[in-house]
Amino acid sequence: MMKKEYIVKKNTEIQSILKKNQSTVGKHFVVYKKEDHENKHFRFALSVSKKFGNAVARNQIKRRIRYIIHNMNVVNGYDIFVIIRTSSSLLKFDQIEKELKELFKKANLLEDENA
Repeated sequence: MMKKEYIVKKNTEIQSILKKNQSTVGKHFVVYKKEDHENKHFRFALSVSKKFGNAVARNQIKRRIRYIIHNMNVVNGYDIFVIIRTSSSLLKFDQIEKELKELFKKANLLEDENA
């Protein structure tokens, strides 16, 4: 279960992440990031289009992604916004995990495992 302080809730905060325009694009996901030194940990928000499927399907993909992000070594001090594309509805859990890890690594959002 994610703690509240790890979640970006306000639309204005999400808009400021998008305005910064530091995005990493994958086949099924888009990851936006914005440095935020006020927080000592990372925060994130998810977005799924209604075209993705019914509420059950949308909530399921969001739960999976929250779980994956919770178990990753994400660098602190960033606000992250993940857009879930409709094409990701066909992916299995391990495929979602693999692509998200690659995107976060590409965006320099993962802490070094060797450190």
